[in-house]
Amino acid sequence: MAPIKNFISPKIYFNKGGIDQLSNFIGNYRVGKDEYCVVFIDEFFEGTDINLLGDTENIITYYVSTEIEPETALIDMYVEKIKIQDKKISCIVGIGGGIVMDVAKAISIMLTNDGKTENYQGWDLVANKPLPKIGIPTISGTGSEVSRTTVLTSPKKKQGINSVYSMFDQLILDPTLLNTVDSIQRFYTGMDCYIHSVESISGSYLNEFSKQYAEKALELCRKYFLDSGSDAELMMASMFGGYSIVYSEVGICHALSYGISHVFGYHHGEANCIVFNYLEEYYPEYVPEFKNMLKRYDISLPKDITKDISEDDLESMVNMTLLMEKPLNNALGDNWRDILTREKIRELYLKM
Repeated sequence: MAPIKNFISPKIYFNKGGIDQLSNFIGNYRVGKDEYCVVFIDEFFEGTDINLLGDTENIITYYVSTEIEPETALIDMYVEKIKIQDKKISCIVGIGGGIVMDVAKAISIMLTNDGKTENYQGWDLVANKPLPKIGIPTISGTGSEVSRTTVLTSPKKKQGINSVYSMFDQLILDPTLLNTVDSIQRFYTGMDCYIHSVESISGSYLNEFSKQYAEKALELCRKYFLDSGSDAELMMASMFGGYSIVYSEVGICHALSYGISHVFGYHHGEANCIVFNYLEEYYPEYVPEFKNMLKRYDISLPKDITKDISEDDLESMVNMTLLMEKPLNNALGDNWRDILTREKIRELYLKM
């Protein structure tokens, strides 16, 4: 058995009100008084009376729109803005959901690596060590806070910068920050955790690390969405679910959902739910349970979204799915191309 690499975020601070410690953690990465920290915050918090930054000094702040998922061109734009200011940057902070944290992770990488962001979409393409980065989730489920990927959309595809350099150096997990999240958004992001934990525990890449993390994430998701779990437990589910895929991979649902997001613009969690609803053939133990969660939260998923799809868009979605070699290998084994053929992918998409 091959040794398992350590992908645990080195520093995790979990506490109600933990956001108040942000200035201290930023200080850990500052060497001189003239150094700056760049902070990316979900635009939801702009103009509110919620003070996320405390009395932190030497901050460059950007409020990030979450209307659409992050594009490589957006990362390139932010990098150019930061470089033009000609200030020494000590660290990057992301405060928000998966979109904002993915932006922060990508910026930390692109400030130390040359070229366009789209050139780094794939597995282990990052050459230079990134700037230190701090992640503070304000919504739970994506696992972005602990994952080794930063998911981005470029003109031709949706794919992550999959690298150990995408991982945060410091996390602040503060359950009180989930108070601002509405029930529908909680559901879709929470289901991202549930679904990628299902894909991890059902895949051929499974090992004891990914198995234990996935089992705990699923236990907490069931408690939260079928019983009465707490926000702290949902935050822990997100972390455990994220670690489960760090040590293994996602599967068929994520491979198909990227096409849904790219063509129709659905956010990641909702796209996963749209797809997972039609995957009982592959995940017979879990899709019925997922449907019970839909019913309990009174969630009506979009239907017939591919009814009038053009042939070009359908082909684009099929091609994007086929790029997801590792997830599909994890889900179906080495002969996945014989199982999930182009025709089968088209058939699945046309059901949605």
